[in-house]
Amino acid sequence: MGYYNPIYSYGNDAFLSDAREAGVDGLIIVDLPSEEDSELCMPALDAGLNWIRLATPTTDAKRLPTVLANASGFVYYVSITGITGAGSADPKAVEKAVGRLKASTELPIAVGFGIRTPEQAADIARVADAAVVGTAFCKAVEDNLDADGNGTQACVDSVLNLARELAHGVRNARS
Repeated sequence: MGYYNPIYSYGNDAFLSDAREAGVDGLIIVDLPSEEDSELCMPALDAGLNWIRLATPTTDAKRLPTVLANASGFVYYVSITGITGAGSADPKAVEKAVGRLKASTELPIAVGFGIRTPEQAADIARVADAAVVGTAFCKAVEDNLDADGNGTQACVDSVLNLARELAHGVRNARS
């Protein structure tokens, strides 16, 4: 997941080759709209990489087919407007949005942004195919660095515990 400028500077062909060699399965390039699919999306698909699209609360019915064009792997639904870690996902709004997406594509739907707790992950898992958690892991690392900014055993333990708790929440939601 990233921005196109570093890939462009690296060179599309070199990037795609190195990405495949490194074991990358798919790409989320947040600033490259579907109108520019010839730039990297189509070469990535030709190279055997999935092209994961982002849908948001502001993706309307008119725009959705364009967003889903050439998508593969899964669709990443950004559950809140604004920046990641700034708010919490509204489970009812997410349920409605995921239903709309599932009516438009057979791809799995992953939901991210605003998911930090096992309870929030469980709410998402009830309606989506995946819950994406990022900021909470960054916070778990940040809160457990030593005075020099290095990782500690407490950092590892915190990250593992968070992963365990989130997984437990998701599994309980699906049982």
